[in-house]
Amino acid sequence: MAWLQRLFGLEKPADAQVNPSETATSENNNTGEDIPLERIGLSGEYDQSGLAKRVALAFDETPDFDNINTLYVAQRGSTVVLKGQVPSQETLNQMVNIARSVSGATDVTTDQVSVG
Repeated sequence: MAWLQRLFGLEKPADAQVNPSETATSENNNTGEDIPLERIGLSGEYDQSGLAKRVALAFDETPDFDNINTLYVAQRGSTVVLKGQVPSQETLNQMVNIARSVSGATDVTTDQVSVG
């Protein structure tokens, strides 16, 4: 099962972006105010869990992570929080690197992840 589906019950929107452009935030925002990067949703809209959803989308786009269903993605502000279990430290390192590369992520915490 895909990460977006498993974690958020969502199918991938056709216009979903892991790293949306900052101009898209103004265009998709009805208030005329800029949306903080960590609150940008999959399609450039405001979303309280936007960063976590975009990290899940990035994991969906990485075939190596297709069989991992014991890890969860959350966010605290601009910090990505990974929780659960992964098969190896190498896998965790790859996931942390991908999470860090998502626009709006300032940190990734893994203190709630077990390896093995």
